[in-house]
Amino acid sequence: MKDIKLICTIGPSTFSKNKLLQLKKLNIDLFRINLSHTKVKDLERRIKTLKNLKITNKICIDTEGAQIRTTLLPKRNFKTNQIVYINKKNKNKGNKIGFYPNFDFYKLKTKSQISIGFENLKLRILKITKNIIKTVVINDGFVESNKGVHLSKNIKLNALTKKDIESIVIAKKLNIKNYALSFANSAYDVLKFRQLIGGNSNLISKIETSEAVKNLDKIIRASDKILIDRGDLSRYVPIENIPIVQMQILKKANLKKKKCYVATNLLESMVKQNQPTRAESNDIFSTLEKGADGLVLAAETAKGKYPIECVKFIRKCIKTYNNFHAKR
Repeated sequence: MKDIKLICTIGPSTFSKNKLLQLKKLNIDLFRINLSHTKVKDLERRIKTLKNLKITNKICIDTEGAQIRTTLLPKRNFKTNQIVYINKKNKNKGNKIGFYPNFDFYKLKTKSQISIGFENLKLRILKITKNIIKTVVINDGFVESNKGVHLSKNIKLNALTKKDIESIVIAKKLNIKNYALSFANSAYDVLKFRQLIGGNSNLISKIETSEAVKNLDKIIRASDKILIDRGDLSRYVPIENIPIVQMQILKKANLKKKKCYVATNLLESMVKQNQPTRAESNDIFSTLEKGADGLVLAAETAKGKYPIECVKFIRKCIKTYNNFHAKR
């Protein structure tokens, strides 16, 4: 019987004593705290809440990493042909939005594209100045706080944000041993992260970019475990190729005897409804069959309507998978 791990992201849907105790009874292997959606001032309280429920060695701090995101702003819709200004002063009114962290706008080029979030919002750059990028909407969509931004041109960012570093200091003081590095693009990023979290910590490198896929062998060697984030990876890899890339990553991790987890859209339908789809059930089985050592629930347990039901279904899938192989 394969020991398949289950990682759950905690958020508004699960961060209550009742829900956390239910998750604990369902034998969650790691409770993931996503720094992209956690304020530094709230981190210590969240960790201590988990510790008070005797969930100590199962807490995982997941960094923001080398990704551009929208700053704090109210949700709003943008329509095709609307002009949108991206600014460094973080003015978030009307058709003005800000990005975090700051970067040199001149690294971009006119006519290149900017995608925001996963709701199809796409902009084309019309003009660039030191502090403002003028764009036009070429695909309708909405924008809100902390949405991931994908640029058609690669921009070199620090592997960790200031918020990541502050949060890791807090987590280490509270004796947290599990850390995930988002957007691990090179072995150098991983080794620098190792220096920060300590040699005895469990380091999970997240494969989310084409650069990470290119440097995969070295990243695997420098890491304790690997996590495939299919969502962000699909910004760099055509969706129809995601199953192939996932299979290739799993194969390399298995050959090097490093555990590999898979995240994103495992039970996306259950964010809003209490039953999974047949396609999701098939995806979970196929993912395990291809060699995944663990499954990660993100939006399903962080903000979904049915977090406990999601976990119970995943557990059924794991049991079914193991029973199938036990009978062969």
